[in-house]
Formats: sequence, C-alpha cells, structure tokens
Amino acid sequence: MAATEKSPDSVGRVNRVVTKQRLLGTESRWRRFGEPTPAGGSLKEDGTRDFGVFGPGSVVWEVLLHPAVIFFQSPAQFALQLTYKPIVAGVRDWDPISRKARKGELTIFDLFDRAQRNSGIHTPMWLGDTPTAQRVAKHLRNIHGKVAGDVIDIAHPELGGYDANGPRDAMWAALTEMHTMLWVYENLAFRDGKAPHRLPPEQRDRFIAEVAEYCRLFDSPEGEIPTTMAELKTLYEKYDELFRPSWTMDVIPATGQSFHRIQKESIKQNFHISQLRVQARLLLTQKLFEYPVMGAVSRKTRRNMGVGPLKGKVAVASTKFMLPLIWLAQQPHVEQRIMRVMWGPDAVELIESARELHRQAKAGLLPDAPSKVAA
Repeated sequence: MAATEKSPDSVGRVNRVVTKQRLLGTESRWRRFGEPTPAGGSLKEDGTRDFGVFGPGSVVWEVLLHPAVIFFQSPAQFALQLTYKPIVAGVRDWDPISRKARKGELTIFDLFDRAQRNSGIHTPMWLGDTPTAQRVAKHLRNIHGKVAGDVIDIAHPELGGYDANGPRDAMWAALTEMHTMLWVYENLAFRDGKAPHRLPPEQRDRFIAEVAEYCRLFDSPEGEIPTTMAELKTLYEKYDELFRPSWTMDVIPATGQSFHRIQKESIKQNFHISQLRVQARLLLTQKLFEYPVMGAVSRKTRRNMGVGPLKGKVAVASTKFMLPLIWLAQQPHVEQRIMRVMWGPDAVELIESARELHRQAKAGLLPDAPSKVAA
C-alpha cells in the first residue's frame, strides 16, 4: 500500500470539514500551562514589577509590537528557519504534519493550524512576566525532547545529527525567530510618518543584546550567544554549512520518502470543499505577500532558500512596488483580524497590555520600567 493511501479505517480519523468555529479556535489551541500573566502583572521577590524577558521600553518590544510584525512575522520566520537544516530535519522527521502525511491523514487545515499556533504559543515568552515565560519555555523543551536524530542530510553525513533541545539548535531556533522580526520591521513597517527604513546601528545592537536574554531561556551556549550585530554575523559565518541549500534535505532518512511529496499527496486526497476557507487565509497570510517577505530577508537567506539572482531582484523590488498593500496590511482593521486568527485570544490581550506599557515607558510615565527605553 502506498505511503499516503488510506486504509478503510483511516477515513474516520481524518477531520476534513473546516467550520468557521474550527478555523478560529479557542484559547486552548494556543494556551500552555494555564492563562499567561502579562508583563508587569506580577511582582518580583524584591517587590518590583516583573516585566518579563524584554519589557516596556525595550527595542524588542518596539519591533515586535508594530502591526507589520504582527502580520508578517510568521511567514518571515519560516523563510529563515527553514534554511537552517537541523530545524528542517526536526520537522521532517518528527513533526505531527510529517507523521500524519506518512499515514495519509494530513489535511490543509493541519498546515494552517501549524502556522496558526506559531506566534501565539511564543507570545507569552515575549510579552508575559518571567514565570509565564519560563513555563512556556519548559513546555517547548518538553515537546522537543524527542526531536533529535543522527542524520541531518542523507547526502552530507559530515553534518552529523540534530537535537532541538541541544544548545546549538535551541540557540538558532531563538535567534531565527527574533532576527526575522527585525528584518520585517526595517523593510516592511511604516512608522514615524515614513516608509520602512533601517534602525540606527546602536538600536540594532541593542536589539540583539536583548535577544540574548531570550536565548538564555533555552540554555543556549553562553560563549556563543551574540550581543551585537557584528557578533551575530560572525555566528552565521561559523555555522554557514548548516544554512546552505541542499536538495536532499527533503528525504526522510527512516523511510526514503520525499517529505514535500507525501504532504501534497495527502492534502490532495483529503480535500473537502469547506477547506477553501483555509486556503483563503493562507493566500492572504502566505501567498499574497510571498515576494515582499522574500525581499525583506537577507540576500544570503534568499540564496539559501534556492532563490536565483533574477527572482531575488524581483522580490526586493516587490517590497517597493507593493508598498500600498503592505501599508494596508498594517491598518488596525486588518491587524485585528489577523491577530485573533493567527496569534489567538491570549496573545491579543498580551499585545494590547504590552503596547500600553510600552507607550507609557516611552513617554517617561513608567518609572519602574527597565532603563532601556527605545529612542
């Protein structure tokens, strides 16, 4: 029997129907270890307010809380993370979408659900108090406990294996999450009455220094955690072989199957007309802005994605050509809909709370906030 051919009893295990309620989901789709406490919503042992990993006035919050990052963060993150081979190997070998595809039980909703939970599950670590951030980090370490293997790429055994909870791969998971936010902010975010533009060098360095605290939640190697853009660039160079493109990354070592092929076959055979509402969401969040997002990441990342010089130039040009649509995506009525569907109810509350704290910190109205107010 073919890998994606369903046996008669597998039909009942595949939920093909996607209702509006299923599309939206409830808090449980995103919530882990209980309701998150917003940054500033609890006290430390010394009696001061606990503002979490970053806090109001930080450059990370200045970047993360911008509507452009809310809209474009996930597709940009995927663009960079899926060039880092150990992450690709972990998804290919262990992710539920891979296991379902091998059984012929994968639907397009499963892919949407995977993307949908991406930002919302991480938000409590970015915008919650310290205990909340630590609980969610513990949850992620727990679910990644089995995500390890001896083979990253069957054609390149010299690369060795991968371990999602290992210091190297945990560090790169955090860095690639956060670095793409900066790219989106600088290349797609309208702010200060201007078109998208780059932050000053000192704020870019401050961003990376703040991200270092986030890396420490995942036991990243202390001697390697970058604290400046120059150090981050050096780190990319050191691990360059783990970012280079390879056509054999698609092959599942245990079965010899093509990961992408079995996904496509399973999704096709499990199609239901109600899934068109999922495809409409994916068209808006992934396909419509595919080229501007590609243009927002670095040239090296585009090469590692397998993008040629001509397509790369088109992608960069699209960030200018599509500026009206990029601006529209950042408007409140669009952002609110995307935030609820792609980030979840808890994240909506955390973002609103953080934005108010950040506004107060920048205005000098939050004296107990960390002394790192973004200029």
